[in-house]
Amino acid sequence: MTQRRRRHTPERIIRKLREGEKLLGQGSELPEVLKHLEITEATWYRWRNQYGGMKSEDAKRLKELERENARLKKMVAEQALDIDMLKELNRGNW
Repeated sequence: MTQRRRRHTPERIIRKLREGEKLLGQGSELPEVLKHLEITEATWYRWRNQYGGMKSEDAKRLKELERENARLKKMVAEQALDIDMLKELNRGNW
């Protein structure tokens, strides 16, 4: 049986991290916590590094900024292509 990959929202990740920290604080072992949260150890540490001290609002804002950054990068790339195309046309290489 293959495991289906899930996409967790930042808010859900932060909730799971908090729940995991709470369980660890109550004396549960990490493997038990990971099984309860249905994640791997690698995922746990990756999430902790990425979202460790964040609140849900911070995670939402981070995702918004990442989307905006991607949009702006795309715009810059398109402008660079337009400039290159205009330079080629100006040189008469068509």
